[in-house]
Amino acid sequence: MGLHPWNTPMRFEGTSGYVATRELMLAVNAAVRLEKPLLVKGEPGTGKTQLAIEIARAFDAPLIEWHIKSTTKAQHGLYEYDAVRRLRDAQLGDPQAAEIARYIVPGKLWEAFASDRRAVLLIDEIDKADIEFPNDLLRELDRMEFSVHETGQLVRAHQRPIVIITSNNQKELPDAFLRRCFFHYIRFPDEEGLRAIVGVHFPTLKQDLLREALRAFLHLRETPGMRKKPSTSELLDWLKLLLAEDVPAETLREKNQKKLMPPLIGALLKNEQDVQLIEKVAFLARRNA
Repeated sequence: MGLHPWNTPMRFEGTSGYVATRELMLAVNAAVRLEKPLLVKGEPGTGKTQLAIEIARAFDAPLIEWHIKSTTKAQHGLYEYDAVRRLRDAQLGDPQAAEIARYIVPGKLWEAFASDRRAVLLIDEIDKADIEFPNDLLRELDRMEFSVHETGQLVRAHQRPIVIITSNNQKELPDAFLRRCFFHYIRFPDEEGLRAIVGVHFPTLKQDLLREALRAFLHLRETPGMRKKPSTSELLDWLKLLLAEDVPAETLREKNQKKLMPPLIGALLKNEQDVQLIEKVAFLARRNA
């Protein structure tokens, strides 16, 4: 049985809750047309994982999420054989222990392959796993099928899933794997892009508060020596807190003019080295003012 074609012409154009650049939309649609996994890289917090969620929403497709850990093996995505439970049942005299299929636990790839509707499969943070992990998935992602060795069953995709793979660049991925993917790097948005993103989440935000908040946020990101620059998601968290605490734009403007630390900076800076760096920069700016 071959894969059923997906004849309905559908294109990803972003969603009401996700601002996608033209380049990102082109990348998604190219990967779908080529039937290749879309490998997405970019700074943490730039919306890589959310992209898969929004693609599923835009295409009204099931979303299957496989979040990778350092201990994850490619086999986990196919299936796992629960030999321990089978042994325990056999020791207890359960006659069904002879049925191996009862102890086969389908993984996320199996779930995506078995879906009657074309699914969106997210393989999230693939670079967390062992270096051999991507290569171990090559055959299954190419052929869209695999065998269950314990039972001899052939699992073949009913519909070829849309595969979105994210990476934070913690380690290099194998060349053989990269050749089989369509690649896109999500660049950190410029000020105009940030305004558009904030507008989706806070449509009634006053422009003066947004202007001062973006000025303070971008100043932090541009500070030389930052170990972890604040991300888009952290900007949204910070704005949420500013609104909850009813911090006026004048307060942010005063902080900028006096070169002081912005309020609620713990939403933006996530380690003591960066906090100390910004404190030092603020101190030097005050002394030289």
